[in-house]
Amino acid sequence: METRRLLRTFAIGIGTAGLLLSGCSGGGSSPSASATGSAAPDGLTSYYAQKLSWRDCGVEGFECTTMKAPRNYDKPDDGDIDLAVSRKKATGPGKRIGSLLVNPGGPGGSAIGYLQGYAALGYPEPVRARYDMVAIDPRGVARSEPVECLTGKEMDAYTQVDQTPDDEAEVDKLSQAFEKFAAGCEKRSGEILPYVSTDDTARDMDVLRALLGDEKLHYVGASYGTFLGAAYADLFPDRAGRLVLDGGMDPSLKAIDMNRDQTAGFEGAFQSFAADCVKQQDCPLGTTTTADAAAALKKLFQDLDAEPIPTGDDRKLGESLATTGVIAAMYDEAAWPQLREALDGAQRSDGSGLLSLADSYYEREPNGKYANLMFANAAVNCLDLPPAFDGPDAVEKALPDFEKASPVFGRGFAWASLNCAYWPTKATGTAHRTEAKGADPIVVVGTTRDPATPYKWSESLAAQLSSGTLLTYDGDGHTAYGRGSDCIDTAINTYLLEGTPPTDGKKCT
Repeated sequence: METRRLLRTFAIGIGTAGLLLSGCSGGGSSPSASATGSAAPDGLTSYYAQKLSWRDCGVEGFECTTMKAPRNYDKPDDGDIDLAVSRKKATGPGKRIGSLLVNPGGPGGSAIGYLQGYAALGYPEPVRARYDMVAIDPRGVARSEPVECLTGKEMDAYTQVDQTPDDEAEVDKLSQAFEKFAAGCEKRSGEILPYVSTDDTARDMDVLRALLGDEKLHYVGASYGTFLGAAYADLFPDRAGRLVLDGGMDPSLKAIDMNRDQTAGFEGAFQSFAADCVKQQDCPLGTTTTADAAAALKKLFQDLDAEPIPTGDDRKLGESLATTGVIAAMYDEAAWPQLREALDGAQRSDGSGLLSLADSYYEREPNGKYANLMFANAAVNCLDLPPAFDGPDAVEKALPDFEKASPVFGRGFAWASLNCAYWPTKATGTAHRTEAKGADPIVVVGTTRDPATPYKWSESLAAQLSSGTLLTYDGDGHTAYGRGSDCIDTAINTYLLEGTPPTDGKKCT
């Protein structure tokens, strides 16, 4: 996979999935805010009127600053939170349109990392010419007072816990892992945990819009970033400008439904991989049928569950890390050759390839340090929706449905959905329809075989939004913009540059 594609893939890679994590959503409403500090919502004038002090980032071409937002929007006098912002100014030629805020998803993905590593370099040149490319790390993420939960060694142990328990002892061990994770988050970041919801971040985005001097917010959000963008439009419909929601989420779904849909999505992605793999002479899952390939992968997982294999690291590759490695490669078909090689290695008792994919997914550095992606992911997910399950018994009852959705991944995804049952902060969001009445046209982009945000979610989101228009990419992988379809890119570029959305229902390959 070429470097920029790799940066893009793993920047948005977590999507809404997370092994040992839950799906994500959110809810709520708020009155619209004016673009000026003098007419800001009650109690927020000082935030909307603050002055940004831009400085050199240490990364060529980028500026950075810090903005303040209330930790608790319901009680703005209770203290501030500092949020990191970065931008790369419009390069020209052509008249500057304004700022284009970008978010790669997660929740928990660093928007600044995505901006500096991909968006401000890899988005089409005409877009970068006429927009200041801007990112804010959401509260609790990366540079913006990050949620912390476990040490590197603790996280290593957590990622290796058996996620397909076979008996009561293994169920207890998995439950204890979730409990320890949640307790670590409360111990290290308890003060911020109640205030990292999607709605909180959407309100931060409106403060930033005002500080940038923009009457309306222009935005490209991928994966979970679509939920964030839709939440913004619902909260501030009169401030929503040109919004691209790529890899749509469905905010009307409960956690259990979202997780089950996603399980089916990854099964579909695996079927696409398997169909391609069996045509290759080097396919480690055989060269016959996709059913045989699925059986071979399932057997590999079972073997690794029984006896983990060496990796050249002090960690061994068991079923959990192997599954994560496979999941990571499902986000982009450009990773399929790497996955074939990694699976071949695993069959020869070399787990290094799958471990490398898993480490990329978890954002684990070679020195054993983890980014806070997984910590923030759980913190936002568990605040945005009530838990999918209230305990192990509920998971057991749901296993048949999850295994029907995916014979390969179903058990793991079902048990992963248990994590929020142990979360120390009660959910504040609920499943709800998002209509954003009065907003300008909003473009929702759906990929037909997207594993992390199934296509039907994009269909549903576009239908819910009063001004939504659906743009379809008939293909594999997670999200569509910048993934090689001239049809998709042209439609989105035209919208961003001219304000003209594609015809609702337009299909691209």
